[in-house]
Amino acid sequence: MTGIPELYWLPPVRDWRASLCEVADAAQDGIWNAAVALANSRLDFVQTNALDAVVRRSLDGTAPGDAVARPVRLAILGSSTFAHLHAGIRVAGLRRGMPVATYENDFGQYWQELHDPASALYRFAPTAVLFAFDARHVTAAIGTAVTAADAAARLENLCSWVVACWRRARDAFRCPILQQTVLPVSPAVLGGNEHVLPGSRARFIDLVNARLRKLAASEAVDILPLDAWSAQAGLARWHDPALWHRSKQEVVPTAGPMYGDLVGRWLAACQGRSAKCLVLDLDNTIWGGAVGEEGVEGIVLGQGSPLGEGFLAVQDYARELARRGVILAVCSKNDEANAFDAFDRHPEMILRRADIACFAANWSDKPSNIRAIAEALNIGLDALVFVDDDPFERALVRRELPMVAVPEAPDEPALVPCCLADAGYFESLAVTDEDRTRTGQYAGNREREALRVASGDIASYLRSLDMELRWRRFDALGLPRIVQLINKTNQFNLTARRYSEAEVRAVIADPGAFGIQLRLLDCFGDNGVIAIVIGRMQNADDLYIDTWLMSCRVLGRQVEQATLALVADQARRLGARRLIGEYRAAPRNGMVRNHYATLGFAAPAPDGATVGLSLRTLDLADFATPDTFIRLISEQPGSPT
Repeated sequence: MTGIPELYWLPPVRDWRASLCEVADAAQDGIWNAAVALANSRLDFVQTNALDAVVRRSLDGTAPGDAVARPVRLAILGSSTFAHLHAGIRVAGLRRGMPVATYENDFGQYWQELHDPASALYRFAPTAVLFAFDARHVTAAIGTAVTAADAAARLENLCSWVVACWRRARDAFRCPILQQTVLPVSPAVLGGNEHVLPGSRARFIDLVNARLRKLAASEAVDILPLDAWSAQAGLARWHDPALWHRSKQEVVPTAGPMYGDLVGRWLAACQGRSAKCLVLDLDNTIWGGAVGEEGVEGIVLGQGSPLGEGFLAVQDYARELARRGVILAVCSKNDEANAFDAFDRHPEMILRRADIACFAANWSDKPSNIRAIAEALNIGLDALVFVDDDPFERALVRRELPMVAVPEAPDEPALVPCCLADAGYFESLAVTDEDRTRTGQYAGNREREALRVASGDIASYLRSLDMELRWRRFDALGLPRIVQLINKTNQFNLTARRYSEAEVRAVIADPGAFGIQLRLLDCFGDNGVIAIVIGRMQNADDLYIDTWLMSCRVLGRQVEQATLALVADQARRLGARRLIGEYRAAPRNGMVRNHYATLGFAAPAPDGATVGLSLRTLDLADFATPDTFIRLISEQPGSPT
């Protein structure tokens, strides 16, 4: 790494000027894709600004039709200057196929704009808000003469002020909120024991950051941990006191691409666009040497060898990712038997076959195997991160599968975990119980598929699964998983609407609506919460299905029919006579365009509706509960099965 925070996991640009000209000269319908490709390179501050300028000029602020994520309108509300950081944020969005527009309050006017509905902030109508307060602003009332009691009182006042900002923004915009921690730029005045000085500004910043993290957890606000990043890379890479005094820039311009990427990965996580699966090569990636040539006994792995311990660190990090919900897969040019032998017999192996959801060890080319892995796991290629020690294989996958993330893995295996962590591919906002059991769920899927093949016919297979679909209304206990599913499910999602935690709570409180979460169990185990339905009474007779989404891994098991029966029952309880189902086309949900027609909904008369929008109706008087092999069980207190 250099003296500045850089995106070292991305491949370098081989011919910058020519690459930028290709973007500028691209046809109108090709500019976005060309820009996305260039954004996925290791760009510095100057290059980032140049690419941003070309994209803004060429697209004239309009969201391209081939963007794979929803446009974002990010408001940056803070006390210092941020104009030099906007390009890094927008290019970080570009890197993820996500159009981002940015807004910054007039200098020092964040509180005034936040409390003025006629301000430019409200006209901007943000879909995400970032709060960022500089160290001088935060410590303005602190000095060495301040007593411990006064310092504690001023800490409470400051934290109350920040929480008031969060709540005002949430009430006004109903959107996700990100709070930047304070950069620890105040020099020590006591020294190594600075923490014993009540009025120390350095100490006060540490206390503020600790309180921000605690308060954010209770207020459903996310954290941008700039203090941790500055501790890791060195404060000088993030802050220059001279620049502060000249232009009130707390974050230096050269850190702009890295700062933007930190914000961009959070924006992507808010849309459920973080990577889901880590695909690992084997030879010289998770162990040293080639197992096919040297045998299990000859590979380098384990304690006592610096290189072997480095490979253990790779495996340990991969296992930790799996424990928090990341799927693991293997893609290796190897004989399968040799690869299995290493997993089964080597005494130092941390990863075992049971940890791997999909195992592709053969002599096919790696792009083909990666496509097969995505298909087997039923996830998009853009949900995969592929780690391989071989530069040729990395370049081949990038060329053939540009939507797959392929980090420039360091030659030293001990550095690979840091590379993956720094790249932020698996950025997440919460960890649910379903995340922690995901590896077991995929193991169950393999057993289900084996049973399906052995059963011979679909009816026998479904009957043998012994399925239970358990449901209950939205509640506080299930809130993290509900929000996660709504914001990450793309394929089986009829309207692709996204809900914040506050909006889900509003559904819970609405007497004219219901939100249902469904969990599927079968003879192989618990699939977790696999479906969400939100229904709203539209008038005295019609129940409008606002949201219906499901995990694709349960398709073909009659869950759709059983869910419809439940929705019909809930609609009748609200006095509805008809169901209205909406399909709204989105980049990835084409697979469910005929969902309502398949379930027996009739199409209303054409009325010049919006392109990509389809409405269908179901008369509840004529609806008969379909026969399925699923037992529908209520977990709702006071509700019959």
